[in-house]
Amino acid sequence: CFFFFQDGECLVFPSNASLQILETIKNNLHKQREKLQRKMQPTSFVSRNSQRVEEAGASASTSQTLVTVSHPASSYLVSEAEFLTRMEDGLRRVKRYENQALQQKVRDIIPVNQLEVNAKQRYDTRSRAQSTWQMKDFLLLSLLNWFKTSFFKWVDTLPCERCHGSTQNTGYLTPTPDDLQWGARRVESHLCSSCNHVNRFPRYTDAEKLLTSRCGRCGEWADCFTLCCRSLDFEARYVMDWTDHVWTEVYSNSQSRWLHCDACENVCDKPLLYESGWGKKLTYVIAVSKDEIQDVTWRYSAKHNEILARRTLCRESWLRRAVHQLWKREISRLSQERQQELWQRLICELTEFITKKNDTAEALPGRTTGSVAWREARGELGASASQQSQVQNNFVFIPTEAERECEMIHIVYNCATDKYLRLSSGNQEYEGWQTCVFTNQDIFRKEEYDWKMVYLTRHEESAYGEIVWKFDITGTDLRISKVEFKAESAVFETGAVNWRICAGEMCFMHTGSSLQNMITIDVHGCQTLTVTAVLQGGQGQNAWQHAQLFRQSLENTGGTPLDLKLFLN
Repeated sequence: CFFFFQDGECLVFPSNASLQILETIKNNLHKQREKLQRKMQPTSFVSRNSQRVEEAGASASTSQTLVTVSHPASSYLVSEAEFLTRMEDGLRRVKRYENQALQQKVRDIIPVNQLEVNAKQRYDTRSRAQSTWQMKDFLLLSLLNWFKTSFFKWVDTLPCERCHGSTQNTGYLTPTPDDLQWGARRVESHLCSSCNHVNRFPRYTDAEKLLTSRCGRCGEWADCFTLCCRSLDFEARYVMDWTDHVWTEVYSNSQSRWLHCDACENVCDKPLLYESGWGKKLTYVIAVSKDEIQDVTWRYSAKHNEILARRTLCRESWLRRAVHQLWKREISRLSQERQQELWQRLICELTEFITKKNDTAEALPGRTTGSVAWREARGELGASASQQSQVQNNFVFIPTEAERECEMIHIVYNCATDKYLRLSSGNQEYEGWQTCVFTNQDIFRKEEYDWKMVYLTRHEESAYGEIVWKFDITGTDLRISKVEFKAESAVFETGAVNWRICAGEMCFMHTGSSLQNMITIDVHGCQTLTVTAVLQGGQGQNAWQHAQLFRQSLENTGGTPLDLKLFLN
């Protein structure tokens, strides 16, 4: 729009552009608006954009009553034109993903065979809640995890290319012809605090370039991940949030709906994450694909009336008509069979939008990517910083009837399959390392597809990580007499793994090296037990990787790097 440019996250006015030109444009627009307001009654004015779409059917955005806006239509001339431009830009962006040579380049990079093996393992051991899922759904989860943990990197500020010291963002630099070739009209200046070297950080908006740069913020992440999805033949949308975020949606045939996928957060199908977790005040969320466009705001909110009150950039009637005309224009290029399929999907999607959502059904975290200061400045830490950094899973092991009878609780965990087995209770399975955790702080599961290894470690920007498991038998007449415990770990450089086992008021401290083999701890008849792992230390950029829990080969699906047995009497 005018002299501003957009990189998927925000609009920026170039530092070398003339403010006088901008002032002149503003004054001329103001004069034109005054002329229109004098000539026309507000109720009879219709913008040219609205005239182009007034014959199109209105796509229902929500069942809620729309908020009445008293502004005359003429006051929306500029903002509606800008809105339309951004939607058209989004549609052009996603069509670049359809280059077949580019998609083959992506497939040559993605470890497809390994992802398929991982997806097959998940499919074969899927839970009852996932009984309708297909292999492709699990392949999506594997792709999402690979992209987050092994392929792309988040950038707050770059490490100095000369001395590897820390840097500060000091503004913008003039883009080079090469930068512009790859869509980087904005180049950040990251000044080294140690040697004063100026490091250039081009904000690329070309997904092909991102395959080699492999770093950025949410704009780069969503751009590259959506391309990866299309390259593996997923139907994917690029999703633009007007409150400064972008992500991906992928259509699931098994579930007949679009799944929210945020590559930055390694999250799938948690659409209320931004409103309920991050605390964002959403306004407009528009999704675009190679075939269509949709206002999907209502998928991401349980507070439709509040959102409607904040939607002031354009008239709701104009937006419904504009989106629907663009939608009809895009699908008109498709076969009749495909058009019919998209009409059916549209009906199902609009039905989903008007279905009431429960924003208290699940505790969602604040944002995890980016420095704490950056997230705090954006208001995306969630309810509180402590809630963001420490996730309250609140899972507690309570003895089942079978365990009370055999007087034992026996838990093992395999990091390759990412599953717990409760051997003492009919080999009950729990999928995902977090499912059986009481609390965890800044921990994630890292898969190294090049080395074919997997482990739990702390987030890249975190100096400290912690996991707590809890056992409680107070509802029985039993006591815990002793514990047999093995927890394999690996440390490098100055990394450290330490364990704290607390039985009632007694606590036993162990280093990671002392638990590589099974040990026995006498806990003197307590009824509660907490087991805490602390990860810290390390050196340099990869310090976060220098303390690892449960490290094992991705192919070792039978090993048990965590083995915990409680003897009851």
